[in-house]
Amino acid sequence: MSQFVLEIGFEELPSRFLPGLERELAERFARALDDDGVEHESIRVLTTPRRAAVLIEGINPVQREAEEVVPGPPVRVAFDAEGKPTKAAEGFARTQGVEMADIFTLSTDKGEYIAVRKRTGGAMSADLIAAACPAIVAALPFPKRMRWGSGDFTFGRPLRWLLALFDDAVVPFEVGGVVSGGVTWGHRIHGAGPLVVKSADDYLNVVTEKGGVTPDPAERRAMILAGGNAAAEAAGGRILWKESLLDEVQGLAEHPVPLLGDIDPSFLELPREVLLTSMESHQKSFGVEGPDGALLPHFLTVLNLTPLDVALVKKGWERVLRARLEDGRFFWKTDLAASFDAWLAELDNVIFLGPLGSMGDKTRRLEKLCAWLAKAAGVADESACARAGRLSKADLVSEMVGEFDTLQGIMGGIYARRMGEPETVAAALAEQYLPAGPDSPVPATLAGALLSIADKADTMAGCFGLGMIPTGAADPYALRRCALGIARIVLEHGLRIDVRELFRTALALYGERAWKLAPAEALVKLEEFFMARLKNHFMAAGHETLLVEAALAADTPGGAGIDVRAAGARLAALADFSRRDDFGSAVLTFKRAANIIRKQGQEGGAVLDGAYNHALLAEDAEKALAARLEDVAPRFEVLWAADDFASLFGLLGELRPAVDAFFDGVMVMCDDAAVRTNRLNLLKALTLRLGRLADFGALQM
Repeated sequence: MSQFVLEIGFEELPSRFLPGLERELAERFARALDDDGVEHESIRVLTTPRRAAVLIEGINPVQREAEEVVPGPPVRVAFDAEGKPTKAAEGFARTQGVEMADIFTLSTDKGEYIAVRKRTGGAMSADLIAAACPAIVAALPFPKRMRWGSGDFTFGRPLRWLLALFDDAVVPFEVGGVVSGGVTWGHRIHGAGPLVVKSADDYLNVVTEKGGVTPDPAERRAMILAGGNAAAEAAGGRILWKESLLDEVQGLAEHPVPLLGDIDPSFLELPREVLLTSMESHQKSFGVEGPDGALLPHFLTVLNLTPLDVALVKKGWERVLRARLEDGRFFWKTDLAASFDAWLAELDNVIFLGPLGSMGDKTRRLEKLCAWLAKAAGVADESACARAGRLSKADLVSEMVGEFDTLQGIMGGIYARRMGEPETVAAALAEQYLPAGPDSPVPATLAGALLSIADKADTMAGCFGLGMIPTGAADPYALRRCALGIARIVLEHGLRIDVRELFRTALALYGERAWKLAPAEALVKLEEFFMARLKNHFMAAGHETLLVEAALAADTPGGAGIDVRAAGARLAALADFSRRDDFGSAVLTFKRAANIIRKQGQEGGAVLDGAYNHALLAEDAEKALAARLEDVAPRFEVLWAADDFASLFGLLGELRPAVDAFFDGVMVMCDDAAVRTNRLNLLKALTLRLGRLADFGALQM
């Protein structure tokens, strides 16, 4: 079996480009080889900032062969009355590159046709790979492409070399004016090259041993972890590894060398978040923590070379980081000399979103909306929640957040504590932007949860009023994330909040405005949008689509609003109910009742309110159903008030025998109009309770 290696050499690519490049190369080569019938065992893609290498092992040197039967025209068309080939037959043979003697008759269900047998495959795999490489390399996608020189070819960065070897032979092709060969280039300091690679099997040894390059991202990551942990342990601490930054730094180095540097202990007076953000954002370095959880005066960076003078390099890194930390200390002291009142005044000059006014306007709305939410959720300290709403955006005009925008909210919480605000307010400010995504945690405190909900609801209400509704993949104001965040917070905190009323209140707090959508229309669209996000959230959690739709379509007594917490509990109980052995038959029974009521009531025009006349109950089965409903009714209401949905679904098991007997022994659509309406109202009384648990008509068995 043979091996193939392709190395694409380029000027340094941003590390964020590399994972996508690895994935695309693996997928495109696998697809090309499969399409060409080239058998192989494995494809491995390795990337560094300056190269992407594709290593394919276990290649069959010869393309897979196959026999194919190619049908032609019908026999009656291919031969004339005397049995001589017609022009149709001769043209078919010529097209297929065979003689008439090679043609045979093929019998099918549709009749007899002439046909030929053709053998495909058998080409040299190296030739097929050579033909596939240019198209694959040229079509690789990048977040941004560039051209260089006078050519029109574009790539993520300028191409510098192409190495392509099938065993020990060069695979010839050209891309963007660069011709493939058997030469690579190593690390600029530790083995620049050019380096001749004699065979595909030799590639990794050459670039590693002679080129000083570690081409495997996983190996570079392991080297950084091992070296960093050892250095930190020697200093009496541990590295505060951040996965996203670790991914980035391994993608910035071909020859990773962890280096532990020092910082002046006086900088430890800065908040932990400021120190770590300065290290991570500006210097791509990691903090070091002591056994007590406090930061130590050290940082870990990753070099892209082994320095001749480690002390000199270390000193240079420390000098650069010190300048960054001096900036942070200046911002910190400047902000501490300011006040929330001054910042709030500045917010009136900061635009929130075009026609929606300033950030100052937003905080005044949030102050009122947080108070409303606190009252709705039964929170005792409404004033603290309102205060958190008013202060929520103040840190946006602070010096620190102006420099480190990722610290917005976090610095607000820190400054609130330093300036004497209650801990409830400080914690809420720090958590207001959570959750930041589907896997991000929600606010831990109740005040933080309410502030986050208020902030998201205010943004959604304003955008929908302006007609800025997400369509397709376009969601510039992250309204989908806002809706998902509200749903997650309500569910995880178990809050009983009417989301419909939340949006109505949020929109009303904007006051009279020249909206693009009338408030009533905006609220309808907001509700539809939110329910779609809630449905997606439940399905992403593993619930079956039909169960989610049935639970969310349940009727609420008296036209109540959107109770997300109750919807989640109802869905969980329905999911448990669906795992019962008799679930299918139960659904069919209750669905039959729902369908009759829908057909005769909503579609048939009958006025049904669930009130039936005992005097008109003639059959034993309908009397028994009425008695069962009346026995269950008070227990149903008690369980409903307690949100005990599991027990409510259990009551359906008690009702079902009576419902089955009713359908077996009673003619609902009888000739007597009064009796017919009475029986429909009896079923209506049943479905009024069923519908509060789920829309059984939406379930399919």
